[in-house]
Amino acid sequence: MTTLIAVPALGAVLTALVPSGRSRLAKQVAIAFSVLTLGLAIAVIAQFDIGGDRYQLTEQNEWIEALGIYWALGVDGIGVALVALTAVATPIVALAMWPEAEESKRDPKAYFALLLAAEALTLTAFVAKDLLLFYIVFEAMLIPLYFMIGMYGGAQRRYAALKFLLYNLFGGLVMLAAVIGVYVESADAGTASFLLADLMALDIPVETQRWLFLGFMLAFAIKAPLWPFHTWLPDAAAEATPSNAAFLSGVADKVGTFGMIALAVPLFPEAAEEFAPFIVALAVISIVYGALLAIGQTDMKRLIGYTSISHFGFIVLGIFALTDRGVTGSTFYMINHGLSTIALFVIVGFMISRRQSRLIADYGGIQKPAPKLAGVFLFAGLSGLALPPLATFLSEFLVIAGTFEQYRAPAVIATVGIVLAALYILWLYQRTMTGPVGAENAETRDLGLRETVIVAPLLALILALGVFPRTVVDVIDEGVGPSLAEVDVQAPPPLVTVTDQAAEGDDQ
Repeated sequence: MTTLIAVPALGAVLTALVPSGRSRLAKQVAIAFSVLTLGLAIAVIAQFDIGGDRYQLTEQNEWIEALGIYWALGVDGIGVALVALTAVATPIVALAMWPEAEESKRDPKAYFALLLAAEALTLTAFVAKDLLLFYIVFEAMLIPLYFMIGMYGGAQRRYAALKFLLYNLFGGLVMLAAVIGVYVESADAGTASFLLADLMALDIPVETQRWLFLGFMLAFAIKAPLWPFHTWLPDAAAEATPSNAAFLSGVADKVGTFGMIALAVPLFPEAAEEFAPFIVALAVISIVYGALLAIGQTDMKRLIGYTSISHFGFIVLGIFALTDRGVTGSTFYMINHGLSTIALFVIVGFMISRRQSRLIADYGGIQKPAPKLAGVFLFAGLSGLALPPLATFLSEFLVIAGTFEQYRAPAVIATVGIVLAALYILWLYQRTMTGPVGAENAETRDLGLRETVIVAPLLALILALGVFPRTVVDVIDEGVGPSLAEVDVQAPPPLVTVTDQAAEGDDQ
C-alpha cells in the first residue's frame, strides 16, 4: 500500500524537477507515473479477497510513539473501490490536461506535478487506518488543489481558489477539534491511540458522540459538498480548467462522503442514528436545489457543478438511510458519479478548446460538423441522468430503494431529482448540439484520436458497470456490513415469491 502512494508522490517530485522549457517531457513523466499507479491499483484489486478480513493488505508502523500515531494503511471493500476510481481517473485527467497546459502561460510541469501530488494524498485518505494520518492528508490535499485552481483557469480563479480553501480549512479545523476529542476519549479508556481499530472499540457516551459526530460531519459535508455548505463548488468548477474540475468533483470530493461511511458512522453510531433524519432532509434539499439551479445555468461548467451538488445529495441520502442497500448504492454511486462527471467535464473541455467559450448560448448545431463529439456528449449526459442500462441507474435505484426502507417520504421526494436531471441534461444537449449551425460553429472540429482515447475508457466503464455490476457491488458489500455493524439497521421485510405462496397453500 505504501508503494501505491509513493509512486505518484515520486512522480510529482520528478515532474517538478524537469528542467524549464521541457514541457513535453514533464507531461510524459506525469502520465507514465499515473499509468504505473494504475497498474499498482490493479494489483491491489487483484489481491483483495472477497469474503476475507475487513481490512486487507494492511501495514502498520510506528510514526510518533509517544502519541500513539501510526503509519497504518489498509483497504476494505469501500476503500478498494475508491482507490480504483482514483487510479483510473488520474491518467485520463492527465491526458486531458495536455492541451490545457499548452494554452497556459505558466510552466505546465507544475500543473502535472500538482495533479500527481493530489492523487497521492487522495489515495492515502482512502487507505489510512490511523485517524490523525487521515486528518493530515485530508487537510494536505487542499494545497495542490488550491494551486491547481488558483494558478490555472478562468478570470476569477483566484477568488474561486480562496473560497475553496477557506471553506475547507474551516471544516478541517472543526474536525481537528473532534479528532483531539476522540483521542482524549481513547486516553481516558486507557488506550491513547489514533488507530481506527482501537477507536471503533471505544464506548463513547452518547452526549460526547453528538459533539464529535457534528465536528466530523461539518468537515465532510463541506468537502462533499452538501447543502448549505456547497457554495464553493460551482465557483471552483466554473473557474478551474475542465480537467481540474473533473478531478476535483469526480475524485477528490469523494473523500468527504467516504469519511461519512468509514469514520462518522462507525465511530459514533448512536449519534449517526440520532442525526440521520436531519441529514436525510439536507440531502433531499441538495438533490432538488442542485437540480433546479442546474436548469437555470448559462455556463456549462457551472451547470455540471450544480449537477454534482444534486448527485452528492443522492450519495449522502443513501449513507444516512443507514441500510445495507442504501450504503452499497451510495458507494457504487460514488464510482459512477466520478466516471460520469469526469466524462462530462472532459468533453465540455473539448468544446471550450474549439469555441473558446463556456457559455451555452455560444453553441448550437454542433452535431452536424462534429457528430462524434455530439454522440459522446449525449452518452455522458445520459449517464448523468441515470438511464438504464448505464451504471448510474443501478446505483441511484439502490439509494432510493435503501432509503425507502427507512424514510419513505424523502425517498419519494428524491425521485424529483431524477426528473429534473432529464430536464437539465437534455436541455443542455439540445441547446448546444441541435438546431441551426451558426457561422462560428460551422467548422467545429470533430473528435481526434487523442480525445477518443481519453473518453473511450470512461464511456466503456459506465456501460460495463451498468451491464455487469455484480463484481463491484460484491466488493463494496464487504465494507458496508462492518461499517454499519454498530448501527441499529432495520432489515427489509423478506420478499414473498410465487413459490413461497404455493408452499404455504400446500401446508394449509
